[in-house]
Amino acid sequence: MKAVKQIFSDADARPGRRSQHARRKVAVLGSTGSVGRQTVELIEASPNRFETIALTAHNNVELLIEQARRVKPALAVIGDETKYKSLQDGLAGTGIEAQAGAAAIVDAARRNSDLVMAAIVGAAGLPATLEAVKRGAIVAFANKECLVCAGPLMMQQVMRCGARLLPVDSEHNAIFQVFDDARRDSVARLILTASGGPFRAASLAEMKNVTPQQAVKHPVWAMGSKISIDSATMMNKGLEIIEAHFLFGMPEEKIDVLVHPQSIVHSMVEYKDGSVLAQLGTPDMRTPIAYALSWPERMEAPAQRLDLARLGALTFEAPDEARFPALRLARAALKRGDSAPTVLNAANEVAVEAFLNGRIGFLDIARIVEETLAAANIAPLNDLESIHACDQSARRVAAEKTRASQN
Repeated sequence: MKAVKQIFSDADARPGRRSQHARRKVAVLGSTGSVGRQTVELIEASPNRFETIALTAHNNVELLIEQARRVKPALAVIGDETKYKSLQDGLAGTGIEAQAGAAAIVDAARRNSDLVMAAIVGAAGLPATLEAVKRGAIVAFANKECLVCAGPLMMQQVMRCGARLLPVDSEHNAIFQVFDDARRDSVARLILTASGGPFRAASLAEMKNVTPQQAVKHPVWAMGSKISIDSATMMNKGLEIIEAHFLFGMPEEKIDVLVHPQSIVHSMVEYKDGSVLAQLGTPDMRTPIAYALSWPERMEAPAQRLDLARLGALTFEAPDEARFPALRLARAALKRGDSAPTVLNAANEVAVEAFLNGRIGFLDIARIVEETLAAANIAPLNDLESIHACDQSARRVAAEKTRASQN
């Protein structure tokens, strides 16, 4: 499998590369989420670099209207069709086209943009992201679930259609910056760093009774609720192992996780001569977002500059898979292959939602994922329809396991 940088070998031939005076045309899928909001802010701060083609949101119509009025896209889409009239009214007189529904979000990905920021959380972002890939766009993706749920299909389409994948997750963005794809045989392993989340030092007994309010309070990063819970369970790092496998073409046994509470070293690549290359920076998502938006160039970003002397020390420790079984589950799903990663992701999304709604306990999340994986019929996935069917089947099983936990 070709890794992502092999697709980018000829810098001068890359579609979407800005000339000195051209503005890069950008579509932001999921503009009202954490990554989407920061993307819009960076675009707004650099009007001479970017032209906004489309913005989409799930149901936060008020913020979508505000963003659209600020950056003036050609198209604004709200996924929740009941809020279409509100979007129309809010954009009246602006000349901005308003649409609604899931199909309209996919249509936004088809629009003539140079770069698509794929920031829709969860498996819901897969259809639109895949559509952007199919038209050969540069796709900056903050949605790790696209590669988790549909890694082989996604990478096949990337190669067939000549699309460009740019990872926005801070960990994969860091690896992308120091990964020598021209000499892949010299790479010994990838090292994903993890903050450890809010319960890094907590016992299982303590984690049993944590509340959603406690779990979403990440000690370093400001993120949405679902991603914050994934960080607390370390499922986010399990999903990132799967993502790194597909994105960089590395086998599971060459992808390690290291807990780094300060979140300054965003990830590392170890080479066979013992050299370890790392990308460092303050924990601010605007840095990898800006790198993706302006790639292969770099742009100014408002992140605080790193002061290593003030920090004084950086610490690292091995993850405890007994307290955080999500890592083990993700590795097992990747080794099992076929639809197992899709089942893993679907079950996790169902369990996280149930926890956030107070229907199950924190430790039940990993248990429900494991039980769903054990009950699922693992099979090959050949197209978007089979991926969707597998996702829905896994969600039904996970929902049944969730209801059983409440009884």
